[in-house]
Amino acid sequence: MQVNLPGSLKNYVEPLKSFRFLVEVDGDAVGAFTQFSGIKMEVQTITARSGSDLRGVQDIVPVMTRFEPVTLTKGVIGDNAFLNWIFAAAASTHTGPTGVNLFRTINVIALDDAGNRGVIWSLKDAMPIRYELSPMDSTRGEVLSESVTFAVHGMERTVGPLMLKMRGE
Repeated sequence: MQVNLPGSLKNYVEPLKSFRFLVEVDGDAVGAFTQFSGIKMEVQTITARSGSDLRGVQDIVPVMTRFEPVTLTKGVIGDNAFLNWIFAAAASTHTGPTGVNLFRTINVIALDDAGNRGVIWSLKDAMPIRYELSPMDSTRGEVLSESVTFAVHGMERTVGPLMLKMRGE
C-alpha cells in the first residue's frame, strides 16, 4: 500500500494495519478509523405544475440538498496539524473559533485486509463539529481511541485501484 504519511506518522504505521478507513487531507494520511457512519443525503423537493402542462400533472422539483454529519469512530489521529485544525473550529479560552480555513476536503478511503484502497469518499467542505477521546482507564487493556464528527456540504464517491481491478479495468 502506497501511503504518503506526514512526519508524525512516518515511523508509526501499526494502527493503519488494523483500521479499515484511512483519512487523507491534501494527499497525506492524517488518521485511521474502524467505523465510518457513512453518508446520508436528502434532496428536499416541492411539487409544482408546469405552466405549459395542460394535463395538470404535478412535477417534482428539487430545491435543496442536505447532508447529515458523518462520524469516524474508534480510531487514531496521527497528525498534530490535523488535530489543531479540528480544535480551531471551537472557541478557545479567550476568543471564538480561531480557524481561518474551517472547511476542507477530507478523503475517507476504505481498505481491504491487505491495506489496498477500495472506494474513496471525498467529503466536500467538511468542518469539524465534534471530537471525542475514549474514556481512559489504566485498569483495562483497551486501546485509546478518538472519534471526530464533520458537517459536510457535499461529497463525491470514486472507485480506487482495488475496485477497478475487481471490475477487470
